[in-house]
Amino acid sequence: MARDKPEAEAEAAPERSYREQLDFLNPIAQPLASRKLTRKLYKCIRKAAKHKQIRRGVKEVQKFINKGEKGITVLAGDTLPIDVYCHIPIMCEDRSLPYAYVPSKSDLGAAAGSKRPTCVIMIKPHEEYQEAYDECLEEVSSLPLPL
Repeated sequence: MARDKPEAEAEAAPERSYREQLDFLNPIAQPLASRKLTRKLYKCIRKAAKHKQIRRGVKEVQKFINKGEKGITVLAGDTLPIDVYCHIPIMCEDRSLPYAYVPSKSDLGAAAGSKRPTCVIMIKPHEEYQEAYDECLEEVSSLPLPL
């Protein structure tokens, strides 16, 4: 017998609010983007994904940070184990790249146009969405770095 649609929908994880997502954060998720900045970052990621201007995943982001590519690095705060990506913020600080954490890896993946969750995305600058990028860059750069 074929699977019923309501059962499949019931199996999907329910949408969680920003406040509820904060309960699942890692201890290293600093600096954390505010709710407003998180929305702006997701919007900028959506625009960048349309123009193929994002780097997705730990291996790809790490490779392009090492090559000296510039952009905003966005990390998911609910990734476990943290050993998977705990070296990325250090690499960003060494190369003075701005980075911020957002609460959810599934929302981060969805913003990039993927059905799979992703723990790291780098947004590259592009003239099509330069205004949104500059706004995000300014706000992410002004976040206090962890000690």
